[in-house]
Amino acid sequence: MTTVAASSVVRAPDGRAFHEDQAILGFYRDLVEPFGSTVDEQLLRDGRNVFHQDLVDRLVGSEDIDVAADLVIVTHALPDVHPFTAVASHLNMLLGGGAQSFSISEQGLAAPFTALRIISAYQRGGRSERAVLAVLEQTTLPTPHPLVDSGDLVDSGALLVFEGGQGLQVGGVESFPDAEATSARLRELATDGGADTLLVLGPWVQEQTSEAGAQVHRVPSGSYCTSVWLDLAQHWRTWQSDYRRVVLCDVDPLSGRGQLALFTTAAVATP
Repeated sequence: MTTVAASSVVRAPDGRAFHEDQAILGFYRDLVEPFGSTVDEQLLRDGRNVFHQDLVDRLVGSEDIDVAADLVIVTHALPDVHPFTAVASHLNMLLGGGAQSFSISEQGLAAPFTALRIISAYQRGGRSERAVLAVLEQTTLPTPHPLVDSGDLVDSGALLVFEGGQGLQVGGVESFPDAEATSARLRELATDGGADTLLVLGPWVQEQTSEAGAQVHRVPSGSYCTSVWLDLAQHWRTWQSDYRRVVLCDVDPLSGRGQLALFTTAAVATP
């Protein structure tokens, strides 16, 4: 079974001073101008300029991360401020250089949920013994973005190591077309699981009532793609001791689609 084995988190790390690079600015313009947008250099000057590589370096620098992985997946919803870095390859190098590595993006906050599906499939098929999932979010962009412009997002990253064994095990990943379908599924899980179930709800999930006694953990605002993964990386050891089932869920505020990851454990919930 695919089981959480280690983790690390970084929030609001120190950024960099803006470095004017005409090659990068030209790349941005070539990328957005055909679609009627323009590059606002002031956004880059005012931003924190935290690169995805910066986040990865800090995540691997944690004392809890000391593994040689055979599968490395980097996920993000917002693009990197530095567009010419192969971050998955860089993370692979930091973890020994022997893994198959790639990135998943252009899916909004669904990207890490997709990665979890892939990791589970690899490990069920015997193609991976130790997989690493990195979920990255940086907030310096060359063009306006509704979530970044609101000022609520902070640079953040979560890294999770998955191995076989006992503990908090991946039970499945589900997707939903809208918030209503997502809420219906959450109500079903809450009713079925009772106090042995913990619903970990991202900032974009509508308020849930746990009529059957399921516990609810609300993730605070300040994150988009990293949302529930930050809290999983911080609390999984406690959760695997206290609950039989942990449900991660968030709804993409841009597409409206819901994502859910179910984890199970043999633990008995604390009264």
